[in-house]
Amino acid sequence: MRRAGIERLLPTAYQRAAGPGSVLGALLDVMEALHAPDEAVLAEVDALFAPYRAPAPMVAYLARWVAMDHLVTAPRRDVPLPLPLNRLRDLVTHGAALAAWRGTPDGLRTALELATGVTGFVLDEPADRPFHLVVRVPPAAADQLALVDRIVAAEKPAAVTAEVTVGDAPAERAVGRASVPSPVVAPSSSVSAPEEPS
Repeated sequence: MRRAGIERLLPTAYQRAAGPGSVLGALLDVMEALHAPDEAVLAEVDALFAPYRAPAPMVAYLARWVAMDHLVTAPRRDVPLPLPLNRLRDLVTHGAALAAWRGTPDGLRTALELATGVTGFVLDEPADRPFHLVVRVPPAAADQLALVDRIVAAEKPAAVTAEVTVGDAPAERAVGRASVPSPVVAPSSSVSAPEEPS
């Protein structure tokens, strides 16, 4: 709030006493300076909730809003996120669509592509193994298996078992076991969310 606005709220006697060089005038200047940082935040408050404009710490917070808690393990600012910030922004942007498609092959594939920045994931449901899912990871994402494991464990249906393979070879990690992935740094790509079923 500007000094003039604060001064208008005072009784008339105080307004006359708040002239230049007065103690009350100095106090009003301090009050204006104290309000300035909060007003700057409020002027841009919509940016806090826009994934591509929000400050980095806020993006991790927004990821929790769209049920991407399993991808946000950085509890403090000095700990890096488990995936690059630009990918986390993509996931938050598509969060509503991913939530609607959670537990479906298209939803899992889209989440994997957004998080890794790599396309070409193949999901197979073997006929001889009911309630089992085989996730074939493209070789370009082979260095991100820990991240893939976390996404598959969180996004697959609860009653389904899953295994992750790179190409045709089984992966070394078991899906669903607790493991903390190392930060992944890879180029970003834009992947669109699946279309709504008609």
